[in-house]
Amino acid sequence: MKTGAVRVRPEPENVKHGAASLSAYASTTNACAVCAPLGASLAFRGIEGAVPYIHGSQGCATYMRRYIISHYREPMDIASSSLGEKQAVFGGGPNLKKGILNVMRKYAPSLVGVATTCLTETIGDDVPGILLEFKREFGDLGLPEIVAVSTPSYSGTHSDGWHAAVAATVETLSKASSPGSGNGVNIFPGMVSCADMEHIKDIVQDFGLAPTLLPDISETLDGPALAEYRPVPPGGTPLSSIRAMPKNLASIELGRTLSDRKTGAAVLEKRFGVERTGLGLPIGLRETDALMEALSRISGRPVPRRHLLERGRLLDAMADGHKYLAGKRVAVYGEEDLTIGLVAFLAETGAKPVLAATGGRSAGFAQAAADVCEGLAPVPEIIRGADFHEIADKAKDLSPEILIGHGKGQRTAREWGIPLVRAGFPIHDRFGAQRLSHTGYKGALQLYDRIVNALLKKTQESCSIGYGYL
Repeated sequence: MKTGAVRVRPEPENVKHGAASLSAYASTTNACAVCAPLGASLAFRGIEGAVPYIHGSQGCATYMRRYIISHYREPMDIASSSLGEKQAVFGGGPNLKKGILNVMRKYAPSLVGVATTCLTETIGDDVPGILLEFKREFGDLGLPEIVAVSTPSYSGTHSDGWHAAVAATVETLSKASSPGSGNGVNIFPGMVSCADMEHIKDIVQDFGLAPTLLPDISETLDGPALAEYRPVPPGGTPLSSIRAMPKNLASIELGRTLSDRKTGAAVLEKRFGVERTGLGLPIGLRETDALMEALSRISGRPVPRRHLLERGRLLDAMADGHKYLAGKRVAVYGEEDLTIGLVAFLAETGAKPVLAATGGRSAGFAQAAADVCEGLAPVPEIIRGADFHEIADKAKDLSPEILIGHGKGQRTAREWGIPLVRAGFPIHDRFGAQRLSHTGYKGALQLYDRIVNALLKKTQESCSIGYGYL
């Protein structure tokens, strides 16, 4: 595997491990992450014709639908086994089979993505075995593809569920083929916004390559207004493209904490020998430069002029805004790889990331933060497995002047009287979260504008005379 210069080293002393480091707290208060099956449902939504299916109680699916809809402002159907007390005792197999049949009648899906929950994992339902029985019993009906993934909430965060669902999809659908043919490249973008996915596809296509993005929620969760409601929205990665992934030239996965995980790219590398290149999320100069270099190497083409111009515009903006952002103390939180990408970009701007916090527990998180800060800024304090009680407890001693992360930080930002720049998932208190850009030179420029303008707004509002020229 080729990686973005990630080195193995002992975990730094500045790493905190959530509640384990704060013995006074025995519970989670305002979590910094949500559950693994929710992330799996989001990933399945990025596959053409797919219906996410939660094998658990109806309450799980209802909660996830509500949570996702509030962020993306799009309909989000999630099927459920609707288990109750009886099934908790005797097993949920019959409900799982009946539920898939109902989904087939109602939605006619091309794929059903079955994600387990705490309940079904705890009672020990053998989901792969149940699905084998289902295929034997109802194989004459013309079944959709069925992908199963183990995602109890206690196994990880929504980001973990996302990556697990992607790996399970590749493992189930990819077929043996002659690798290296054509001009295709597999892109595993990680959990980024719809706008970011669109931009990543544009970047790859500008190198003359045909991207297979998995998953691709750019249309399924940010679609146009339709005259009639469609239960399964158009868009998403076609099943034919997923099956053909082994024949593509290479795989690029974006995220610095993924190198030791079972991911879609790892499955393709192990089973079919597809070259796997691991990079950080392309936020800012150095991380986007790495993506451009990888695409240039794979395609044999130079970086297109369009992107060189965008890089120059980003540099120009960073020079113009340096007097506002340089030395500002910033606390960053959210999904692991997004947090690392934001820290990387902030270090380039001259800002001072003082805290990098995540609800995830990836062992590579601290190492990644150290790597992206190398030569640019001191390594921030690190908290893994954090909730907002712990983030606030730690961050107040670091005196941040700005927060960057998802919408759950708004109460903390308000209490401290500092700006919150929203990024990541979930954002329930603002409009247009699915259209926020972060990736590529262009996305970083838009992010930079948002950060600087948040600081200017705070300065303006704090001024007694309210002047309008800064």
